[in-house]
Amino acid sequence: MAATRQSLLIRAQGGDEASWKDLADLYRPFLINWLSRHEVPARDVDDLTQEILVSVVQYLPSFRHPGHPGAFRSWLRAIAANRVHDYWRAREPEAPVSGGSGVAEILNQVADPDSGLNRHWDEEHDRYVLRCLLDLVEQEFEPNTFRAFRRLALDGATGAEVAAELGLSVGAVYVAKTRVLQRVREEAAGLID
Repeated sequence: MAATRQSLLIRAQGGDEASWKDLADLYRPFLINWLSRHEVPARDVDDLTQEILVSVVQYLPSFRHPGHPGAFRSWLRAIAANRVHDYWRAREPEAPVSGGSGVAEILNQVADPDSGLNRHWDEEHDRYVLRCLLDLVEQEFEPNTFRAFRRLALDGATGAEVAAELGLSVGAVYVAKTRVLQRVREEAAGLID
């Protein structure tokens, strides 16, 4: 992905084909993992993932980020929930979704934005996207710059410890953290808050 000051989300909304592909590549593994852990049979996970991504492509141009934290994540979760609901309704004769079945419980949790399942979606989404974004922007920095960021921001080391480990000044360590964090924020705009 090319370095840009616009977020992936904005580029994709603008119709940039490479950004559409990047957005699908970013979310495909997340969705596959999420569906696999929520009683969707393995034989159907890829197709359902594709249906979700097709819906994202279809509706993303009309998505307007209202500015509150988690808006895109919630929007994506709603699309996934609707596709999962449609999936189970279409298979109702095979796997009834009433009574005490696990499927009925999942559908109830998916429909409730405050459920444990949806809170888990939010946490998992942000961790996953952050890891992907870190992998993406790492290529844009010198190895020592990114190591300084990782040690300081993610590992919890002190500026002095990182400076000593990497042979940098303490000031350079904090500049590295700021530069990487700024770049991650630029790329993440709208995806994670």
